[in-house]
Amino acid sequence: MYTDERLTCTDCGAEFVFTSGEQEFFASKGFQNKPNRCPDCRAVRKAARGQGGGGGAGRGYGGNREMYTVTCTGCGQPAEVPFQPRGDKPVYCRDCFAQRQPQRPSYR
Repeated sequence: MYTDERLTCTDCGAEFVFTSGEQEFFASKGFQNKPNRCPDCRAVRKAARGQGGGGGAGRGYGGNREMYTVTCTGCGQPAEVPFQPRGDKPVYCRDCFAQRQPQRPSYR
């Protein structure tokens, strides 16, 4: 079902093999995209994130996440968001974003 594929690393430009075994593993995890980086560049990137797992750094677990100041599309007030807006989609402050979300049922 799977066959080895030759891919090009986006970081170093080297060609690497995305093996049939790796493809099967990716599929079993539900990953839909092929890797962009060779194994060496993936290892370097993983080490740079903090000795391995990443596992929540910058997600409210003490990481220093870069914040970007924007103007809320909804109310026009300044807001900070944890991503750099691309400019092709609206960006909302916390309150306007919460108002736009459908109410979730409470299971308590």
